[in-house]
Amino acid sequence: MPYFCHQVSYTKEAWARLMQNPQDRLEAVRAPIEKLGGKVHASFFAFGDFDVLAITEMPDTISAAAISMAFAGGGAVSKINTTALLTAAQALEALRKAGTSGYKSISSESSAGR
Repeated sequence: MPYFCHQVSYTKEAWARLMQNPQDRLEAVRAPIEKLGGKVHASFFAFGDFDVLAITEMPDTISAAAISMAFAGGGAVSKINTTALLTAAQALEALRKAGTSGYKSISSESSAGR
């Protein structure tokens, strides 16, 4: 199953409600992810552009998109970014395919497709 990185930012209203009623929202998203056939591998609260980071394994990109839409549609999220992840083995396979793709760059330094 493919892996995904979900980066989520809460609205200020969501933060206010969490401060009034502290709860583990990372556990709250586990059931909907599992209902879509996925699995949470890791989840963290974070500082910076995003408040939450979760690594999931989902059955397909449609399921990953669906959970992102559900998060966004709930009203507590101001921003969400979902990125498909590759294992090292998958990245090597992609590199091998890229090298045989026949793509010709406008840069003379590129060796792709040679």
